[in-house]
Amino acid sequence: MTRSRLCILHVDLDAFFAAVEQRDHPELRGKPVIIGGDAHSRGVVSTCSYEARKFGVHSAMPTRTAFQLCPQGIFLPVDGAKYQRVSREVMTVLRRFTPAVEQVSIDEAFLDVAGSEALFGTAPEIARRIKREVVEATGLTVSVGVATNKLIAKVGSDLRKPDGLVIVEPGQEAAFLAPLEIRRLWGIGPKTAERLHGLGVSTIGELAALPAETLARALGDHGATLHDRALGIDTDPVTGGGEAAKSVSHETTFAVDVTDPAEIERTLLALTEGVSARLRAGGIRAGTVAVKIRDSQFRTITRQKHLPEPSDLTDTIWRAAVDLARPEVRGKKIRLLGVSATQLGAPEQIGMFEVVDAKQRRVVDATDAVRRRYGDAAVTRASLLHRGLPAPFERDPASAVEGRIGVPKLEDEVE
Repeated sequence: MTRSRLCILHVDLDAFFAAVEQRDHPELRGKPVIIGGDAHSRGVVSTCSYEARKFGVHSAMPTRTAFQLCPQGIFLPVDGAKYQRVSREVMTVLRRFTPAVEQVSIDEAFLDVAGSEALFGTAPEIARRIKREVVEATGLTVSVGVATNKLIAKVGSDLRKPDGLVIVEPGQEAAFLAPLEIRRLWGIGPKTAERLHGLGVSTIGELAALPAETLARALGDHGATLHDRALGIDTDPVTGGGEAAKSVSHETTFAVDVTDPAEIERTLLALTEGVSARLRAGGIRAGTVAVKIRDSQFRTITRQKHLPEPSDLTDTIWRAAVDLARPEVRGKKIRLLGVSATQLGAPEQIGMFEVVDAKQRRVVDATDAVRRRYGDAAVTRASLLHRGLPAPFERDPASAVEGRIGVPKLEDEVE
């Protein structure tokens, strides 16, 4: 719904993974910390400290490139289990102020505090309290945007990192956006930005000033959406996490190109472990499974298939992924593999295969319980031991946006 009052917050942890490592290892504070694995591997940067960003390092950059830019950087692997635990601590703090918390990734969430003001004060006051309480609970800082809608709150939280607080008063949305570069607007990626630059548009204000018909001719229906966003218009409500889920994905880049079919299938199994565990954690099941394959020539293909019945079971999703991948990887050197689950929904009734899967269901429930108590690496399949494969909750940044329950793809670009 459209709001005319300040009640929407976007809370974003600052350089989250790197900040956790600097918190836990004081000797790393003030140093360029780069999370993503070995500097000489073919991995990618998941995130980095602000000290590393001064050298031009950024997320999704190959770690080898990051090393070239910042050879004195301290390169660390992703510790997914630890970051998940800290994320839960932060979300617990946020829910002290309102039940309307929409977690959109491991390190950020939207809040609607319209019903909380009588208890906690105005939205800006709540934002300041959240910042203090997150520091007290976790030792980490957050940046917060406060606005009348999610779009403006999100842009605001990005502007003054780290430890920032940006408040955009009602009626000032378009003026707030106008001087900003167009890439700050949701839905504008490199290709769309290139088209807009061709129209003489470099700022959001210039985009807002373009006739809607011009944008429609250049970008189709997407143009009308961008025109509204450029004016600060966003009617998307804050929703609960699971309700907003679109997909859950997990992918990995090999250190050396892989041709062995057995290794490819084991890797698909490791990736599927992460996807299916997230589905179960969110209480949802997938109706469609997809694989992403990139070969040594950087050709990327995706294939998908519908499941006979929605599922959150590792073996069911893995078998589908293997069936999709086998004909596509034959005779190729594979650089990257990914598994994703889409068409998500809560289980509505016992399906025709539930009796067959009853034993498997007990096994995965017990496994999930052990991992929740002792960490995600506490239980590992024998076929994955000592293989150097990704742990169930480690990930490349490419799957960061939609790779968690309840994550709408905020930077979705139509090309």
